[in-house]
Amino acid sequence: MSQNKNIYIKTINNERKSRIEKLIKLRKNNDAFPNNFKINITSDILYKKYNNIDSILDKNLIFHIAGRIINFRNMGKASFIKIKDGKGYIQIYLSIDSLSVKQYKKIINQFDLGDIIGITGNIFKTKTGVLSIYSNKCYLLTKSIRSLPNKFHGLNDQEIKYRKRYLDLIVNDKSKKIFEIRSKIIFIIRNFMNKMDFIEVETPMMQIIPGGATAKPFITYHNTFNRNMYLRIAPELYLKRLIIGGFNKIFEINRNFRNEGISTQHNPEFTMMELYIAYADYTDLMIFFEKILLHISKKILNSNKLFFHNNEFDFSKPFSKLTMKESITYYYPQIDYNDLNNFNKLIDISHMLKVKINYNWSIGKIISSIFEEKIINKLILPTFITEYPTEVSPLARRNKLDTSITDRFEFFICGMEIANGFSELNDPEDQKIRFEQQMIFKNEDNNTQHYFYDKDYVEALEYGLPPTAGLGIGIDRLIMLFTNSSSIKDVILFPTLRPIKENS
Repeated sequence: MSQNKNIYIKTINNERKSRIEKLIKLRKNNDAFPNNFKINITSDILYKKYNNIDSILDKNLIFHIAGRIINFRNMGKASFIKIKDGKGYIQIYLSIDSLSVKQYKKIINQFDLGDIIGITGNIFKTKTGVLSIYSNKCYLLTKSIRSLPNKFHGLNDQEIKYRKRYLDLIVNDKSKKIFEIRSKIIFIIRNFMNKMDFIEVETPMMQIIPGGATAKPFITYHNTFNRNMYLRIAPELYLKRLIIGGFNKIFEINRNFRNEGISTQHNPEFTMMELYIAYADYTDLMIFFEKILLHISKKILNSNKLFFHNNEFDFSKPFSKLTMKESITYYYPQIDYNDLNNFNKLIDISHMLKVKINYNWSIGKIISSIFEEKIINKLILPTFITEYPTEVSPLARRNKLDTSITDRFEFFICGMEIANGFSELNDPEDQKIRFEQQMIFKNEDNNTQHYFYDKDYVEALEYGLPPTAGLGIGIDRLIMLFTNSSSIKDVILFPTLRPIKENS
C-alpha cells in the first residue's frame, strides 16, 4: 500500500513538473495567461439552438467558446477535446485540416487536462451524432499546473470536497447543481416576500450586546471604541426595533454566528431569514410558513411533494400539530401527561429516559430538555410543536390562559428544526423580568448559558411594539431538504472545518 502511494505521489510530482515547464515556455513567448479572448455563446445555448442539425452549419457562422479541458483524446492527425464552460459540456474537434501542422502540434504539446482554453470555429455533428465545434483557432487561456482528481472516480473524499470546494465544483456536477438550487431558492423566497408586501432590511452584524437567541457568541474587538463587540447570533431585537419604528412587514436574509458545536445540522456561520408582521400572531405564522414551503416546492420541484431520505412529504396537506408535552407522551405513552406538571415525578421521568438535568431547573426547563434530547429526532413527518415553556422562550408572549407556556412554535421535519416562530412579547415590564431571570439562570448554571440583558431594547419596548409575530427560517436546512442533502456542509460553499494538523 505504501509503495503504491509513493508511486502515485511521484507520478503527480512528475506531471506537475512537466506542466510548470510548459508554463515557463509560454512565459518566454509572452503567451501565458492572455486576457483578450471573448466568448459569444455557451454550451447550453449551442445545444438548445443547434442540437437538431445534421451536418456542418453555415461556415460563416463563427462561434467563440471557452472552458476547462475535462477530456482529451489524441488520435494522431486529429483530436477530440471535451470542455466544461460553466453551463455544461461541449466537444471540440481539432485537425491538421483546419489548423496548420505547426499550430496543431503546439496545441498537442501544450494542452493538459484542467487547462482553460478558448476555441473559435463552426458547429457540426460527428458521425456518431455528437454536437461539436469544428475548431479553426484554439488558444490556451490559463495553464493548470496541478492535475485534476481522477476523472473516473471523481472527488469522493468528503474532507477534500469541503476544504477545496473549487475542485468539488469542477469535477462533481451534483455539487454544482446543489448550489445552483440554493441560489434559486433564495431568489424565490425574496420574490415571494416582495409579492407579500414585505420590505427587506439590513441590521448590524457586529453588536455591542448579542441578542435574539441563547447561544455563545463570537467576540471581536473594535480598535476605535476600545471595546469588545460580538458577531450577531440573531437579528431579532434590531428587527423588532424597526417594527416599533413603524414598519409593519419586514424581513432579512442574514448571516448569523454562534460559537458552538459543529454537526450535520450545525455550522457556526449560517444563513437564516427572519420576518416580522405587525398585528399578527403565531397561528398566522404557521399558515404563512406552510404557504412558503408549498411555494418553494412548486417552483423548484414542480410538485407539491418532496422526497428526503426515502421519505415522501406532501406540502399541500396541513402539517401535524402537537404541544411539547403531547409530543413527549405520544412517543413515550407510558408517561402520564399530568406527571409532566409534577416536579418530583418529572425528575423520575428524566432518570428513566436518561436525560441529564440540573435539580435547580424549573419544570419548564426540564420538559424542554427531555423534548430536545428524546423527541426531536423522532419528528419525521412535518410537525409544528407548540406551547413552549416560558423559561426557554424569553422573547415570546405568554399564553393568556396558561402563563407557564408561550404562544410559540417550532417546525420539524426528519428530525430537523427548520423554523421558529412566536407571538412577540411586547410588554416591557415582562420583558425586563425575563431578562433578569435569564441572568439568574446564568449564575446558577455557572456561566454555561450565554444571556445578555439588553437595556436599550427594553427602553425601545417602552415606546410601544404593536402586537407582532416573528418567524425565523433556517435557510441552510431548508436547502438540505430541497436538495436531499445529508449534511449542512453539502449546502454551504465554504463550511467551517477543523484545522488541519501541521504534521498530518
